[in-house]
Amino acid sequence: MEERLKLVALLGGGAILGSVSTLFLLNLLKSGRGRKCVQEERGPLGAGVASEKTENSFLHQSNGNCQGSSVDLLEDEIVSEQLTRNIQFFGLESQCKVTTSYVVIIGLGGVGSHAASMLLRSGVGRLLLVDFDQVSLSSLNRHAIATRADVGTPKAHCLKKHFSLIFPESHIDAKVLLYDESSEDEILSGNPDFVLDCIDNIDTKVSLLAACVRRGLKVLSATGAGARADPTRIRVADLRESTNDPLSRSVRHRLRKEHGIEGGIPVVFSLEKPKVKLLPFKGPNGEEENPSDYQIVPGFRVRIIPVMGTIPAIFGQIMASYVITQLAEFSIHTEPVVNLDTDHYRVLHQRLIEHEESIFGTADQVLVDVEEVRYIAKELWHCRSAREPFAKDVGRAMWRSINELMLVRWDRTQPATVCNLILLKFSEADEHERTTLDDVKEKELEFFTRVSSVLQRARDDFAP
Repeated sequence: MEERLKLVALLGGGAILGSVSTLFLLNLLKSGRGRKCVQEERGPLGAGVASEKTENSFLHQSNGNCQGSSVDLLEDEIVSEQLTRNIQFFGLESQCKVTTSYVVIIGLGGVGSHAASMLLRSGVGRLLLVDFDQVSLSSLNRHAIATRADVGTPKAHCLKKHFSLIFPESHIDAKVLLYDESSEDEILSGNPDFVLDCIDNIDTKVSLLAACVRRGLKVLSATGAGARADPTRIRVADLRESTNDPLSRSVRHRLRKEHGIEGGIPVVFSLEKPKVKLLPFKGPNGEEENPSDYQIVPGFRVRIIPVMGTIPAIFGQIMASYVITQLAEFSIHTEPVVNLDTDHYRVLHQRLIEHEESIFGTADQVLVDVEEVRYIAKELWHCRSAREPFAKDVGRAMWRSINELMLVRWDRTQPATVCNLILLKFSEADEHERTTLDDVKEKELEFFTRVSSVLQRARDDFAP
């Protein structure tokens, strides 16, 4: 009986303590203690909307200006408690740099929604959310915030609605826009401290990255997160170092050819080769059709990339971590992407140049660089002669036989491009130079068909 009385007393004391804590917090919120910086107006959703004074004095400050009202905001008891773990990690001054920052996120799907969510929860003072698309039922497997009730609403509005309940002191601007040349100034003006590229369309991604480089804006780009399953293979590195990713390869190629941009753009990518392929596109009649016939917006894919929701979420979390540490000026050193094969590809590239000069008298028609040679040799031909009927994975055997392999044009009448180079042994290359494609097609139809199929894959990968 005595033990039961003790238990009742203990439970009663806990209840009283909880009630007192709740009343204290309610009184704190009602009195507005510590709200020196943000005056809130409650909208239909109960969201906090910063006043014009707040917007001008705090939320539009950037580039680490930590004076005045932003310090007051971090002294707010509610805000400081919400961000206490960040303050303990970075220190007050560094967290202040985060809180006064302005970040633009373009693309609010599986990657962008998670990145934006953690930027908000980390106290970024101003966010611009940009996406022209709506929440779909099938996107709920990877979206950070959306619920079934949000299906059919613009992704930008969906995030803003939920974000205003999480950290109402942050100024959230949502634009239902497709990024292109006409919307560039509207989206990228205002001197953002960082731009996050979470777009999965090549044309739009290339245009955005080129614009950020031209404007001198810091940008972090996400590459392909779909069709992958291994989170341990995800890396952050310069665009020049990304491998096994068709999206980043195409973006790298376009930036170099169309804008003269060789690198200098950090990207999040996976070293893992895609585990599954694009699903075939079927029209209303159930038969496979041309996907481009059903594009709502020119250049945007309509075929489905199978995706496990955890991987784009991790991509987004990594992007947020990278940006927050950059904003806080917190030093981290990313693990380098080691590529021990570069010298071998340089040898193949130089050998191609010398071969072209000996056959054609000039190397002017060599329109590939070492990076593209890597793609041709490793991804198209698996570092084996194109005449080997069953290409094997890359291994040490290739590098042992490097002295007998070279790149030659498939069609002598066309330049030496990604889509017109095959890997052959020296003796095979000599024989290939003495014949024509018509002869190959007539005498070796199987070989002709196989090579044509591989080169078509290169055309698809590097399509403009």
